[in-house]
Amino acid sequence: MSRVTVELPAATRAFLTRPHTATLTTLRPDGTPHVTPVRFTFDAATGLLRVTTRAGARKARNIVAGGPTARVALCQAVDFRWVTLEGRAAVTDDPARLAEAVRRYTVRYRAAPPTPLDLVVVEIAVDRVLTSRPAGPSSASRQPRWSAARLRP
Repeated sequence: MSRVTVELPAATRAFLTRPHTATLTTLRPDGTPHVTPVRFTFDAATGLLRVTTRAGARKARNIVAGGPTARVALCQAVDFRWVTLEGRAAVTDDPARLAEAVRRYTVRYRAAPPTPLDLVVVEIAVDRVLTSRPAGPSSASRQPRWSAARLRP
C-alpha cells in the first residue's frame, strides 16, 4: 500500500486523537454504501488508519470483495466539527500488524478492543482528507466551510 504524509493543522490532529467513534463507509458488491460505527486509530506520519474488526463483518467482506482498489471513507464528527479521511483499504490478519493495531487502539481508547477469534485489521492508506474549518467572524460568509488537507508522497 502506498502511503503519504498527511499534513494537518494541530487542532485537527488533536481532534483525531480524542476517543470518539467514527463512521466507516465501504461499498457492497452491488455498489451501495454500507456505513457502520467504528473505533479507529490514525497515524499522520504514515497516513495510515487502522480499524480492528471481525473477518466476517460486512465492512471487512466489502473491502476484500473490492480488491486492491477498494476505497473507503471514515468520518469522525462531533457536533458540527468533522474530519473525513478517504483512501484505499486492505484487510489483514498478519500478527505483527494486528498487534500494532491493538496497541494503538488500547492507547487511544484506554481499553483493549474486542478480540474475537477472527480478529483482523482494516488498514486504510489515506490519500484525501476533508475537514471542517473552525467558525469565526471572517468565515461567516464563506461556503462551504471545509477544506482539503495537503498530502505529500
